[in-house]
Amino acid sequence: MNTFASLSLNKAMLRAIEDLGFDTPTPIQLEAFPVISSGSDVIGISQTGTGKTFAYMLPLLQQLKFSKEKHPRILILVPTRELVVQVVEQIQSYAAYMTLRVLGVYGESNIKLQRAALAEGQDVIVATPGRLYDLIIDRSLQPKNLNKLVIDEVDVMLDLGFRTQLTNLFELLPTKRQNIMFSATMTDEVDELIVDYFTTPERITIAVSGTPLENIKQTAYPVKNFLTKARLLNELLSDHKTYHKVLVFVSQKKQADRLFDLVEEAYGSSVGIVHSNKTQNYRLRTVQDFEEGRIRILIATDVIARGLDLDKISHVINYDVPNYPENYMHRIGRTGRATEQGQVTLFFTEKEVPQKEAIEALMNYEIPLLDFPEEVEVTDQLIPEERTRVRENNYNRNTKPKEIIPDAEKLEKNKKVNQGGSYKRKIAAKHKKPITRGDKIQKRKRR
Repeated sequence: MNTFASLSLNKAMLRAIEDLGFDTPTPIQLEAFPVISSGSDVIGISQTGTGKTFAYMLPLLQQLKFSKEKHPRILILVPTRELVVQVVEQIQSYAAYMTLRVLGVYGESNIKLQRAALAEGQDVIVATPGRLYDLIIDRSLQPKNLNKLVIDEVDVMLDLGFRTQLTNLFELLPTKRQNIMFSATMTDEVDELIVDYFTTPERITIAVSGTPLENIKQTAYPVKNFLTKARLLNELLSDHKTYHKVLVFVSQKKQADRLFDLVEEAYGSSVGIVHSNKTQNYRLRTVQDFEEGRIRILIATDVIARGLDLDKISHVINYDVPNYPENYMHRIGRTGRATEQGQVTLFFTEKEVPQKEAIEALMNYEIPLLDFPEEVEVTDQLIPEERTRVRENNYNRNTKPKEIIPDAEKLEKNKKVNQGGSYKRKIAAKHKKPITRGDKIQKRKRR
C-alpha cells in the first residue's frame, strides 16, 4: 500500500500531512510526485476533486530550501481571486512546520499593500494573470529567480480570455524554468499553449473529464419550468439533515439572483449567493460562511464555482443544464471529494433535454430519473426568459407623417446655390477683389 511515508518526505512535511488527516496519496499525487521532482515539464489532466493542488505542491515544497532571498522562486497562476485565497491557505497548511513566505495577489485589492509585501521578500506567489503582469511591469516583482511555474485550471483561464496575458507573462519570465500545468479538460487551445511554451512535457492523465466519479451518485428530475424548479428545490431543502451543505448551480447571474430571492423567502439567512457581480469582499465572506457552516445553501454560477475548493458538500444541485457538457463535470466534482461520497441532482426542462443527452454521451452514462414529488405544486407561470418573444413590426404604429412637398417647390428649392455665409459675401462686396499686375497692364493697353 502506497503511503506518504513511501515518498521519502521530510519530517516537516509528514508532520503537516498528519495534522491535516491525510492517510494515503490520491492517484494524481502518486503519479505526479516523481515526475515533478525530476524537474521535467508536466501536463496533468485530472478531474476536479482529486487533490491537484497537493499533487504539485508536495514535490515543490519538498525541494524548496530555506532562503533569505527576497525574490520569489515559485509562481502559481490561477484564474480567479477565490482560488488565489484558497490555494494560499492550502499552501500555508502544507508548510505549517516550514519557514515559508507565501503571498496571494489579485485584482480588486490594494496593490500598494501587495507591493509592500513583495518588498519584504516572498518564496511563493499565487496570482491571477492580470495583477501579476501589472506588478512585474512596474518592477514591484522581480521574476529573475522564478524557476517553477504552475498554471492551475488552465482551461478555465483560457475560457476567461487570459491567453494574451499568459503569452505576455511567458515573455517576462526566465526561459530556464520548469513548467507545470494542471487542467480538468484538454482543449485545442490548451494544446497550442503546450506546443508553444513547454519542452517535451510528460503527461499524467487521471480520471479524464467525461468519466463519472465512482463515489458520486447522480440523479435527475424532469421539471416543467423555472418556478416549478424553485418549488422542487425548496421541498428538497426542507430535509435539513440530509441536505446539510448544498451547492446550487445556475448558469446565468440574473437567474441566480431570482432563485436566491425565492429560496431566501423560505430559508432566510441560511442561504448565500456568489457570482461576478458581487463585490470581492462579499464573495469571500459568503464562501467562508458556507465553508464554516454559518450558511447551509450556496447558489453559484459556473465561472465563480470553478474557483471554489470546498469540503464536505452533501449535495450538488444543477438547477439548470449547462450548455457545455464539460461544465457539468466541473460542477459535480465539487462533491465526492477524494474518497468521500457525493450526491448530485439535475433539474431539466423539455427544452434542456438535448444538453442533458450531450452530458450523458460525454460520460457514456445515463443519469437515472426520479419521479416528480406529488407534494410539489406545478405552476404554468413562466419567467420573462422562458416566454416566447413576439417581434413587433411597424404596422399600425402612430408614426409622424412625412411632409409632402409639391414638385414645383422641390424644383425651386433645388435651384438654390450655396453662396457661403452672408458675412463672407458682405466683406467681398465691400473690399472687392484686388487688381492683379496683369489686369493693370490690360487696362493701360485699352487706353
